[in-house]
Amino acid sequence: MPGILTAVLCMIFFFSSAFILYIGMDYHKIDELYEKSAAEFTTVQESGADFKAGVKEIRESIPVTIDFAALRNINEEIAGWIYCEGTKLNYPVLQGTDNDFYLSHTYDRAANRAGSIFVEALNAPGFADSNTIIYGHHMKNGSMFAVLRNWADQAYYEEHPVMWLLTPEQNYQIRLFSGYMTEASSAAYTVYQSPCSEFDEYIRAACANSDFRADVETDPNGRFVVLSTCEYDFEDARYVLHGMLVPYGKN
Repeated sequence: MPGILTAVLCMIFFFSSAFILYIGMDYHKIDELYEKSAAEFTTVQESGADFKAGVKEIRESIPVTIDFAALRNINEEIAGWIYCEGTKLNYPVLQGTDNDFYLSHTYDRAANRAGSIFVEALNAPGFADSNTIIYGHHMKNGSMFAVLRNWADQAYYEEHPVMWLLTPEQNYQIRLFSGYMTEASSAAYTVYQSPCSEFDEYIRAACANSDFRADVETDPNGRFVVLSTCEYDFEDARYVLHGMLVPYGKN
């Protein structure tokens, strides 16, 4: 019996080690793919004029330019590119006909557990709705949208108060104003196509729930994004970041 038990334990150890190795290799492939995409399709711009926001000077000029023609030759469902200086956020954004495909497929349509950063299928194309929801996995190696939870810390927000959403039609600065833990079924995932009193209340509730304090004056007639990822504090937990889109020139 001791010999059988030892053999069983050895087999468990072997398969566990093999699984951990497989996951590690998978993460490496994920990082390699998106590092390659950033190198191939983005061009980093020199810093332009800066302005004060909180305690950090924020670049006013667009930090990267994107070769959308090349990206759309690979996949016509490329909706944009999301970028945040000083973080791992540097990814293409997809929008498909459902919310399932890009959960497990990368921007080049290859099957991969990391999936893609993608827009809610119910949203109008081109970030035209009052609020557009953008999803991404919380990968354990810190890739994709795993970084969103960091904004729960005031100091982190002050170091990273904005992101950039670049699209073939228009570039935007995302001015972040709220981040908090919620449930997958919460009102945070309501899609508003146009301004209304209910949407005003939605924005007020988001500000009230925020883990950080932001000096951002939200425009009730503006357009907004909700960035969402899974968390594990409780069943179906999610962390969401709300940001206002501020247009920056024409492409």
